Amino acid sequence: MRRRVKPDEKLMTALYTEHYGILLNFITRYVHDRHRAEDLVQETLLRAWRHIDHLDRDPGRTRSYLLTIARNVVTNSWRAEQRRPRLVADDGAVEAAPVADNVDQMVEGWLVAEALERLSDDHRAVVQAMYYDGRSVADAAKQLSVPEGTVKSRAFYAVRALRQVFEEMGVLR
Repeated sequence: MRRRVKPDEKLMTALYTEHYGILLNFITRYVHDRHRAEDLVQETLLRAWRHIDHLDRDPGRTRSYLLTIARNVVTNSWRAEQRRPRLVADDGAVEAAPVADNVDQMVEGWLVAEALERLSDDHRAVVQAMYYDGRSVADAAKQLSVPEGTVKSRAFYAVRALRQVFEEMGVLR
């Protein structure tokens, strides 16, 4: 059983066999990577196939039409490549790149330390146990030797006092 070949398929096969080498030579003038050039030739022929109704049967005009498409494909490829970030292989350039500093973290640390200094010793101990050491209310109560209800109460008032201290320092509004 033979498959029926459509006229468009015959035309594309003829275009491919006739013009592939010329298109590849044209594109390799601008693209020095052989594989990339072959991809661009394929893209050129694909675009020609999508607009096969615009194709003139005259061989000179067909070649001119294909070379125009190839030029546009190469131009679009170059523009897309310019938009992509490039990888840097120079170790000196990588080391000279600015590094994110931790000044904001340091300032926040100083502000929190200053705010904690303004709390009472009992409130500071509860904040230390629960928020910095990650202890539960029960564990903090055992560590501080106070009832769990006292730990909850001190934590509530400590957070409230910290909020007030931060407002006085101008950190919160």
